[in-house]
Amino acid sequence: MKITVCIGSSCHLKGSRLIVEEFQRLIEKYNLGDTVELCGAFCMGNCMEGVCVKIDERMFSLRADNTKAFFENEVLNRLNT
Repeated sequence: MKITVCIGSSCHLKGSRLIVEEFQRLIEKYNLGDTVELCGAFCMGNCMEGVCVKIDERMFSLRADNTKAFFENEVLNRLNT
């Protein structure tokens, strides 16, 4: 699974660094380093909604305060199916 987080200027101001750090922590916590690839990208074109995150080809908008719940609900559920 590939997770791409926008690190462009708009998303950076909205906390993309905190989201990347939380994803890194959760990937390590769940021992998913061989399963989940975490990448950064510049503007992904959905700046108005929040920090842009793409899992495979699906786009999401996140905030730092909902990253853990998103990871547990979206990422872990996809890996467990």
